[in-house]
Amino acid sequence: MASTTRSARNGAVPPPGSQLTPVDLSVWDNDQKRRDLWRMKLLATGFLLVATVVFLACGLWISHQGPGSVGVAYLKAAAEASMVGALADWFAVTALFRHPLGLPIPHTAIIPNKKDSIGDSLGDFIGENFLTEGVVRDKLRRTELARRTGVWLSEPDNAERITAELAAVARGVMTVLRDDDVQEVLEHVLVRRFLSQPWGPPLGRILAGVLLDGAHHRMVDLISDRVYDWVRDNHDLVLRVVVDHAPNWSPKFVDELIADKLFHEVLAFAWAVKVDSEHPMRRAVDKFFIEFAHDLQYDEATIEQAEQVKYQLIEHPDVQLFIGKAWETAKKMILEAAADPSSALRCRVTEGLILIGRRLAEDVEFGAKVDHWLEDTAGYVVRHYRNEIATLITDTVARWDTQETSRKVELQVGRDLQFIRINGTVVGGLAGLIIYSVSQLLFS
Repeated sequence: MASTTRSARNGAVPPPGSQLTPVDLSVWDNDQKRRDLWRMKLLATGFLLVATVVFLACGLWISHQGPGSVGVAYLKAAAEASMVGALADWFAVTALFRHPLGLPIPHTAIIPNKKDSIGDSLGDFIGENFLTEGVVRDKLRRTELARRTGVWLSEPDNAERITAELAAVARGVMTVLRDDDVQEVLEHVLVRRFLSQPWGPPLGRILAGVLLDGAHHRMVDLISDRVYDWVRDNHDLVLRVVVDHAPNWSPKFVDELIADKLFHEVLAFAWAVKVDSEHPMRRAVDKFFIEFAHDLQYDEATIEQAEQVKYQLIEHPDVQLFIGKAWETAKKMILEAAADPSSALRCRVTEGLILIGRRLAEDVEFGAKVDHWLEDTAGYVVRHYRNEIATLITDTVARWDTQETSRKVELQVGRDLQFIRINGTVVGGLAGLIIYSVSQLLFS
């Protein structure tokens, strides 16, 4: 089991058929820090015990050998000072997190007692020294976030990864949204807003723009071609119409001559309209469209007729059915496209992300503009919400349990604080040795 855990931490792949229990790395890190803390505490305490043993041994030696043991006296003074330094620093380190020996000594257990004050101070410190517009802008400027993002995003694997995340978000949104709510929005918001706007003037402006560009000529050409083809291919139909409407007394051969003459006249007219771009019929069509575009914008009767057509169109059963099924169809299409990595939608999103990444990485002017936008956005957030951001720290610390806060802080920094105890033991011993030596020189 221990080897399995070590393999999991080292990223090793377990052999086939073995069962690997998931490891909470954060818990493992805390356990490791706790073990390191206890080892350092034992080491620092060991220094104190060594100094104590040396002090006691030197005291016993002097008591049995007499004052002639000068070297031992120096060693005893150093050990005594080491003990004092070790105990003083043990008291100082312990007082940060709890009452030493459980005694309610004033100004001890500083972190549990001053937790809220520490949180407030930390929040103020972060707000005043890190959440300033100048600092944030300078950091973003030196980071070159747009270029680095562009380089990362221009890699196909990274772009596909972002596309997959966007697809997952889209599927989540589609799943969360209630069909009835979306349907209500489509019917009561979009459709009503659509109906509230008059159709005539916008359509008139669009038609006027099309006429101004001459784009309608292609449509006229198409209609002319189709009319000519229809007349050419329906000689028998023209003959039958003439015969059916001819007087009963008219001879049949006369009806056929009239029908044939009428057919060729109509065919010639259709051919002239087809091949002559300046034909009067074409100019008449242009005039009709121009007048119709003007009436759609300014003639009240025409505008009213357009509104009636709009309501007739919206109220048509087929249109109502389309509106009712629009969300269901769109939802199905989005879910299918999001679930299929090879769908056209996902491929286009990936290609778009790659193109954006390349432009961010290669277009210096565009990258600088994006960086400037980011700086302005971050500056705005810092200017207006710095206190709220700093309050996150204050409120988070305020919600912590006092004892748990003390344990967490000690777990993070307690190991390094044990070096204070070790240094106090060593420095105290050296200071004691120096002080004793000076005193012997001065007073002996």
